[in-house]
Amino acid sequence: MDGHRDIEALIGLMARLPGLGPRSARRAVLHLMKKRDSQLLPLAQLMSDVGRSVRTCLNCGNLSTGDICDICDSEKRANGQVCVVEDVADLWAMERAQVFSGRYHVLGGTLSPLDDIGPDDLHIPKLRDRIAAEGLREVILALNATVDGQTTAHYVARELAPTGVTVSSLAQGVPVGGELDYLDDGTLRAALSSRKPF
Repeated sequence: MDGHRDIEALIGLMARLPGLGPRSARRAVLHLMKKRDSQLLPLAQLMSDVGRSVRTCLNCGNLSTGDICDICDSEKRANGQVCVVEDVADLWAMERAQVFSGRYHVLGGTLSPLDDIGPDDLHIPKLRDRIAAEGLREVILALNATVDGQTTAHYVARELAPTGVTVSSLAQGVPVGGELDYLDDGTLRAALSSRKPF
């Protein structure tokens, strides 16, 4: 009976993962149980290893097995640009797209009075310190196009103004392959105000 309780506990833990509910978690656990030697045991071992070895990069906030991540450690990435993102998932999305060759800075969230997240809860002072220490020329704000994301972007830009660094943000507007008829009003407004010469 204890084994059944452990399996239910595992299903309960997996159901808390993003994108998985109780039914999906139950299916995943049953699948893993059927493939115990080839999937369950290696997964359990790898999760244990990652849980012990992975830490937050002391410089940018990325996840790494060392104190400093590979991106911050790479001299090729020291091009004078730093891309500011809300969390590690955003950093990974930028890396997956292979569109940025500089370094990153993870804020650790956005300003959100409703969630009681203020400026002191974000890694803004560390960003300010990095500007002089790394000789940064440009800070690119790649924050989500939400009210909290844009509020945070304006706050960060204002905080960095005295440093003299160039602060830019991602363009917003019509996505590649997007049809105007399907876009929301905010996206159309942003696209029109961010227009550029043809």
